[in-house]
Amino acid sequence: MQRRIYLVEDNPVVLEWLTDAIEARGEARVVGSAGTEAEACRWLTTHDDGWDVAVVDLWLAEGSGLQVIKSLNRSPEQRIVLLTSYPSAQVRQMCLSAGADAFFDKSTELDEFTQYIAGWGRR
Repeated sequence: MQRRIYLVEDNPVVLEWLTDAIEARGEARVVGSAGTEAEACRWLTTHDDGWDVAVVDLWLAEGSGLQVIKSLNRSPEQRIVLLTSYPSAQVRQMCLSAGADAFFDKSTELDEFTQYIAGWGRR
């Protein structure tokens, strides 16, 4: 069964790359995306059974990925992955403490990110 991925990313180039990278393996499909905190929170909460993994950028056009993470009331099977260009140890810990299940640096950990998405269902 394909995992359903929801992307919270405000950069259209990165959004397209992520969609292609996620769907290339055939193990997951992107079910939607948002570029702002409000849009992401609205979709994720009104479709609470429509996603398996939310991939969230930290800094958005409007709002913050951290607030998206904090706002989600999710099932134990759902995962939240933070994907950012600001990977300091302090930011990583803040996101994991807020409820992210995994944290990846966009500039250096994209292979690890795609492997996590591909392998998550086999854990």
